[in-house]
Amino acid sequence: MSVVNDPIADMLTRIRNACMARHPHVSMPSSKMKLAIADILKREGFVGDYEIQQQQPQNKLVITLKYTNDKQPVITGLRRVSRPGLRIYTGYADIPRVRNGLGLSILSTPKGVLAGHEAWQEHVGGEVLCYIW
Repeated sequence: MSVVNDPIADMLTRIRNACMARHPHVSMPSSKMKLAIADILKREGFVGDYEIQQQQPQNKLVITLKYTNDKQPVITGLRRVSRPGLRIYTGYADIPRVRNGLGLSILSTPKGVLAGHEAWQEHVGGEVLCYIW
């Protein structure tokens, strides 16, 4: 196995690849940050469900992907914004809108990992992790 330097980008790539291949589930090593992102994706309706499978040495996060009636994935695009080499921060007044409100921005804030509209309502800014549409 190789060492992953950016686990969030790895998560997004796994979801993107599984959607393109029309897989029903996608699995990845679990972490608190990935779990928070999966929870936001479920709340916003981009994925069906997620669960944690207990394994050694690290638990596994399994995300159930969601598709439309004509077998098209609900997630049409994902983009990592802030990366380990270039962190992107924003204030609450400047939280980006993705696809004119049809998409979702996910931020890491002092109040936890929040969707862009939740961070705006809480009046907190933070690191822009990714965009999903």
